[in-house]
Amino acid sequence: MRKLITLPLLVYSQRIVKPKLDVVYPVIHGMANQAVQYKMNAKLLKRTNELIVQQGYGENPDTTETGYYELKNNQRDVLSLTLINYAFSGGAHGLTVVVPITFNTKNGKVYKLKDLFKPDSNYVKRLSELVENQIKERDIMVLGEYTGINPNQDFYIADKSLVLFYQLYDLAPYAYGIPYFPISIYDIQDIIADEGPLGQMFG
Repeated sequence: MRKLITLPLLVYSQRIVKPKLDVVYPVIHGMANQAVQYKMNAKLLKRTNELIVQQGYGENPDTTETGYYELKNNQRDVLSLTLINYAFSGGAHGLTVVVPITFNTKNGKVYKLKDLFKPDSNYVKRLSELVENQIKERDIMVLGEYTGINPNQDFYIADKSLVLFYQLYDLAPYAYGIPYFPISIYDIQDIIADEGPLGQMFG
């Protein structure tokens, strides 16, 4: 049976501007299912506001924040994006935090990493080995001993790739920035859940 082709969602930018705060976040428009659209937009705004607070705005009067977002995947009933917030409150440098969100655009569900894989697939071990190989190949200096990914590791989907990443200081020194680890879906095809978002990327 032929899969229906789903068109990309319409995503517009909305802005929150206050003293020492300038954050741009995504707003979805034009979905046939308005309830799902509302659910997704509510989640995006909630995460945006949580990130603003997490970064110290309103608590520390010296904190200046800027934020934006990046669309990573907008096809095949999967919307994957990242919210990016930079805060500076003095010192040598500021702090950037990246929050990923991956939606099922049919029902507004937010996927967790485990949702991408077959039950009992031991995806943590498999992905940890792939990330560890990239750490060695790219000669990334890790803070302490690498012990593998978390079961709910930060991720986003970019077409035919699953991209895992770590926040600043979680894996490597600040100078390395935020370490991203792209993994081709074809390298993990045997453990991918057919009905999950990565399964949708085949074909």
